[in-house]
Amino acid sequence: MNIKKIENIIANTIDLAIPFKKRYFYHWKQNGSYSLKAVLPLLVPELTYENLEIRDGNMAMKAYKIMHETLDPEEINLILIRHALLEYCRLDTLAMIKIVERLKEMVG
Repeated sequence: MNIKKIENIIANTIDLAIPFKKRYFYHWKQNGSYSLKAVLPLLVPELTYENLEIRDGNMAMKAYKIMHETLDPEEINLILIRHALLEYCRLDTLAMIKIVERLKEMVG
């Protein structure tokens, strides 16, 4: 990937936390937090991390560390950890897309 493509990606990246940091949207159930895990249940309650093996960022960081410390890439735990991380990241990405869609609906 060349530098122009990278600069274009950076220029078109928007921090999803801004509307919540600036309290353009705020709900008392956020308890002062604008984290994805605080906002998601309010705007997209049908998405949940409850059924995932990795349910939060701390668990994801620990799993990533374990995955990269193993010396045997064929180890079954590595495969399971990788799959769990991919599922967690997939839901994180989908959650951000759904939050943006919900915010767009709210502003008309």
